[in-house]
Amino acid sequence: MSIAQYIKVIGRGKQGARGLDRAQASDLFGQVLDGTVSDLEVGAFCLSMRIKGEEPQEMAGFLDATHARLNLIPAGNKPVVVLPSYNGARRLPVLTPLLAALVARRGWPVLIHGTSTETSRVFVENVLLALDTRAQSTIKSIADGEVAYVPTELLCPGLKRLLDVRRVVGLRNSAHSLVKLMNPCDGAAVIVSSYTHPEYAISMAAVFELMGSTALLLRGTEGEAVADARRMPQMDGFLAGKRMTLQEGQKGTLTDLPDLPKEVDAETTAGYIRDVLAGVRPVPASMELQVEHILHLAQAS
Repeated sequence: MSIAQYIKVIGRGKQGARGLDRAQASDLFGQVLDGTVSDLEVGAFCLSMRIKGEEPQEMAGFLDATHARLNLIPAGNKPVVVLPSYNGARRLPVLTPLLAALVARRGWPVLIHGTSTETSRVFVENVLLALDTRAQSTIKSIADGEVAYVPTELLCPGLKRLLDVRRVVGLRNSAHSLVKLMNPCDGAAVIVSSYTHPEYAISMAAVFELMGSTALLLRGTEGEAVADARRMPQMDGFLAGKRMTLQEGQKGTLTDLPDLPKEVDAETTAGYIRDVLAGVRPVPASMELQVEHILHLAQAS
């Protein structure tokens, strides 16, 4: 069906819009990713979904379309731990590379995928460069104990184009939620995902259940999939879509706060990460537990 017909369904405002079923959502999103629709139609799609909000079956359809177009990371002997990184640093340092390194040194392959989505933040690629880790230029398997950074455009150029719409219209769209839910691997993976607002915890959990995903879901640090070092968030696990609570959250700020750097630039953040990995500074307690929960899911999948 043409995208215009779908927009008539989803674009009637918050009260009048109706949801699409999974197959319709997959068809619609596939057209957007393939670039067979005009910029005006892409904008109409983005704004319509922004106003209406994605329903779980719609996001599942979007994920189906995306998976069919991804340049998948080849499967290895172990499940790949997947860390989406699309928010970057605003007030707190980007510690996604630290989480990746902590998991990798326990012998698991780790994939960080992401891209910069605005100009005013420090993104994971900046910190990785300061740690002498460069983005991959080709799709290849990830060795046990290795951290690989794969830019979104290498996984799916159409998805990167859709993420870049934010730079034009100034608003997030469905792609920004989707990248935190997708499995970009041709095989087993543990998706480590985060939300910024409580309502997203409900909708993201429903999608993981629909997709039969193995995943860890928590309230992250400024949108990054890393436990906030100042708090102990609730962490929910999913094994083949079956949900379980792995970590009860604690209200308020922890009494024993980590010595986080006050600056969020890439070099300062990289220096802090090096200190933690060398044992000069302690691993933040919430992140230490997050690592153990990730490994539990990886071993059980």
